[in-house]
Amino acid sequence: MLGKRAQDPAPTTIFRSDRICRVNGEFYFNTREGTQEGPYPTREAAEQGIAQYITRMLQLAQVAS
Repeated sequence: MLGKRAQDPAPTTIFRSDRICRVNGEFYFNTREGTQEGPYPTREAAEQGIAQYITRMLQLAQVAS
């Protein structure tokens, strides 16, 4: 997929990957910022955590601008 994020200087190939991983029976998700968030008891809870994380990041971006 060819795409361009706001911080990218030019369009580039973007590879999608599953951001959720399981470690010792608990679920985590990886962010573009390079952090690993969790643990969550289920994959569904981790998916909800992703949605909440995105909402928080968008709110922070609005406050900063």
